[in-house]
Amino acid sequence: MTGFAARRLPAVSAGDERFQLELPTNLARVGEAVEAVIDCCRVHGPLDGRARFRLRTVAAEAIANAMCYGNRNDPTRQVIVAVEVGFERIRITVTDEGDGFDPARVRDMADFTEAECHEATSGRGLFMIRRLAEQVGFNERGNAIWMTLPRH
Repeated sequence: MTGFAARRLPAVSAGDERFQLELPTNLARVGEAVEAVIDCCRVHGPLDGRARFRLRTVAAEAIANAMCYGNRNDPTRQVIVAVEVGFERIRITVTDEGDGFDPARVRDMADFTEAECHEATSGRGLFMIRRLAEQVGFNERGNAIWMTLPRH
């Protein structure tokens, strides 16, 4: 059991379950928030190891980025995590209260030289998210990211 309570939302379609978590901006609690997301995703049964790893990684990176870059570590701001769980897919949306960014301007680390990878100060989280999720999208403002992953 985590310290974050997920609020169950009305289902949009049959078989889908929806949850929402409201998180304070506190990097020390990212792990606890990720476990709350994992708990929501077990609504249709256990997740296999690969799905749990992918989900934990993308959720942790997106939540930490929202707190650090979006909310600029401002403890008065929140991060909202929406979780949609179907029998085959999970969709996580992470929204911060910041001004947003242009994801197209974040250079893909796959294009980096080895030396550039070692020296990069940003972009690793988004690189991992894009590699581990089946689909990744952003809202127009750039303060919300959604990621779709398989349940199995």
